[in-house]
Amino acid sequence: MSEINVSYLSELIQVIDRNTSHEGVNETSINSLFFIRESHITDPKYRVYKPSLCIVVSGVKELLLGNERFKYGPRNYLVASVDLPVTGQVIEATPNAPYLALKIEFNPSQILEILTDTEFPTNSKVTAKRAIFVNELEGSILDAVIRLVRLLDSAEDIPILAPIFTKEILYRVLRGQNGSILQLAIEGSTTNRISEVIEQIKANFYKSLRIEELAEIANMSVSSLHRHFKDVTAMSPLQFQKHLRLQEARLLLLSESSDAADVAFRVGYESPSQFSREYSRLFGFPPKEDLKRMRAK
Repeated sequence: MSEINVSYLSELIQVIDRNTSHEGVNETSINSLFFIRESHITDPKYRVYKPSLCIVVSGVKELLLGNERFKYGPRNYLVASVDLPVTGQVIEATPNAPYLALKIEFNPSQILEILTDTEFPTNSKVTAKRAIFVNELEGSILDAVIRLVRLLDSAEDIPILAPIFTKEILYRVLRGQNGSILQLAIEGSTTNRISEVIEQIKANFYKSLRIEELAEIANMSVSSLHRHFKDVTAMSPLQFQKHLRLQEARLLLLSESSDAADVAFRVGYESPSQFSREYSRLFGFPPKEDLKRMRAK
């Protein structure tokens, strides 16, 4: 593992600090690069995590996937290789020492390009693994990240150099510990087939789930689909769909004046009472109470 350049970490803290104009996620002039700032401990936030790399330089965050917790702080990085419904919470942050992090989003085609351009060892028969991991930050990854963020001061270089530096960062992650988890782009691999099922559930989360159809998409038996899906996502296909439905319902309740029963039907529930029970189980409060609580903040 290559040594960390401490001055690079200090520089990264300064860059994120001066490029975050507000709390939460801040966009940058590099499309796939985002900076995150939180000056206080946050309430749990529920969202679908896109394939991405997140590096923390200050503060500590905890991510919940199913019943598994992933804690990461300074000198750690987290990678999610497929879309995953998660609960995230900043657990260490103050105005004087805020939580600061950067996120680089990517897609399977970028991983496939690296695998194609290099003689990287791949194996389509590798057993499916959890699609999220936390590692200790390596110097080689930090070196490439610093070159990427420095482009924010030379906008004319971004179109040419940002894709190159991003490719290097992903290459370094692939070469690192747990890098094989990123090989979801290998056609025919178990993770690749599960990722196709995930896309199908996302596109049709409001419809009744037919496990047999999903198994056919994955070219697996129903029992194999359940086993491998849980290996990758830490939940069953039905639980995955439920998280998507409830997260979408919460967004609709916040952004519109629709009542809970109407929203329940729109996201695929046939029973408002079942919706209310499952909503309370995930978010800790019934829909109306949760909505009042969020709007009061």
